[in-house]
Amino acid sequence: MSTTVADAPARAAARRIPVVLAGLTVLLQIAYPLVSGEARDKLTVVTVVVFFLASTSHALLHRGVRWTAAYVLVTVGTGLLAEAVGTATGVPFGQYDYADSLGATLLGVPVVIPLAWAMFAYPCLLVGQRLARTPVGAAAVGGAALASWDLFLDPQMVQAGHWRFTDVQVSLPGVPGIPLSNYLGWLLVAVVMVGVLQLLGRRDADDRLPAALFLWTYASSVLANAVFFGRPAVALVGGVGMGLVAVPYAVSLRRR
Repeated sequence: MSTTVADAPARAAARRIPVVLAGLTVLLQIAYPLVSGEARDKLTVVTVVVFFLASTSHALLHRGVRWTAAYVLVTVGTGLLAEAVGTATGVPFGQYDYADSLGATLLGVPVVIPLAWAMFAYPCLLVGQRLARTPVGAAAVGGAALASWDLFLDPQMVQAGHWRFTDVQVSLPGVPGIPLSNYLGWLLVAVVMVGVLQLLGRRDADDRLPAALFLWTYASSVLANAVFFGRPAVALVGGVGMGLVAVPYAVSLRRR
């Protein structure tokens, strides 16, 4: 039996790993509104870790070890640096501090936070590269996609008590407690992060899984805020804001 034939089952099993992790991510997110208290806190951390592993395992399978290692270094490193500077100085997000509900910390930042930046930067990078032809355009579109996710994320995490802003002077309509500067800071960091990732180059691959995770995150966030969390303003603002990227992306996938 040739090595190629012998290795076929192993390759097939490897291809299933990102799919299983993505499916588990969806199930964990569905469970989120059904639990509360400490169980919800732990579920939040587990969901981020599993989503991160889904993204990195897909990248590893389709883009290789070096590409994936560089991607993790850029996204986790940039996310950690931005959050550490942010909590210490208030730049660029505004004055905020973390509770002790998200587990271990590094430089005053829960470790799960830079993992969250990394987990969603991957599908957003691919969104930008699909919708824009140039590296600058891909950085702008992908960064906007990543930053628009925070229209859902921060209201959810602030309400859950994982962090709080201490100086809120201007906020979005119907979304109190979060300064406008936070979203502008997210946009800045996201565009820089996705811009640096352009240096890794584009790779043609089967990207249906990260596409599904991106669109699922969008649709489920709108639904959860409108129906389960009782935050129609967040559903509207986030639905419109993230929809500016998600809808054209979905259309482009349908045409393909």
